Amino acid sequence: MELNMRGKVALVTGGSRGIGKAIAHGLATEGCRVAICSRDQNVVAKAADEIARATRAEVVPFVADLTKTADADRMVAAVAKHFGRIDILVNNAGAAPGGVLEHLTDADWDLALGLKFMGYVRCTRAVVPYMRKQGKGRIVNLIGNDGIKHSYWEIAPGAANAAGQNLTMSLAAQYGRENITFVAVNPGPVRTERWDGLVKAMARDMKLSVEEADKLAPRSIPLGRIAESEEVADIVVFLASDRAHFINGTMIEIDGGQQKPLMDALRDR
Repeated sequence: MELNMRGKVALVTGGSRGIGKAIAHGLATEGCRVAICSRDQNVVAKAADEIARATRAEVVPFVADLTKTADADRMVAAVAKHFGRIDILVNNAGAAPGGVLEHLTDADWDLALGLKFMGYVRCTRAVVPYMRKQGKGRIVNLIGNDGIKHSYWEIAPGAANAAGQNLTMSLAAQYGRENITFVAVNPGPVRTERWDGLVKAMARDMKLSVEEADKLAPRSIPLGRIAESEEVADIVVFLASDRAHFINGTMIEIDGGQQKPLMDALRDR
């Protein structure tokens, strides 16, 4: 299927690693001009260079701390100035720490809501005026299925994700009339750099070995494995294209049919 994305400008937050990097690579492969942002200048510059070399697309790194409104505003303005427009925003930056209530500090909750949720708010608020002037725009929010499939070990991610899902649905209703559409993608467990840290935290809280903890997620998924970053990226790239522009105000789960949260997998082991 031809997605007709050549020349479109896409901004991917958190685009230097994991799912975000895979999405940026996928968009660049389809011919998009891509901006990626991260807090780490060296890491984001290296990622942009790698993607550009692999795809021969224009991939430009930007540095921003999306916990700060001024940084988000400055970064979006810089992207718009460089490319002349922003057709697609993929909100992906941010991860919330897993853990049970006793182990989650105020700093953990601030991180969960301050970046994974409010970072999306800040970038969306900054991008929408540009899309309004263009008469069209597409915003894809990478959220997570634990906003829907509740788990007491993932209450911080679940809270941030539920807020992000509500935000996506609400803004789709508001801005659809201006031809700016929104969709949420809710991955289940994905094999990224972050996964190792989550497994270690699960092992700590559940008093398991790291090897045992690493088997919990696959056990909760009918396919018997967790997703790869590229599998998430493929659906995001399609949803970001004009082919999917009419898909507005909905959520798509990519979790291999996961029916039970990780806690049920632990109980059933």
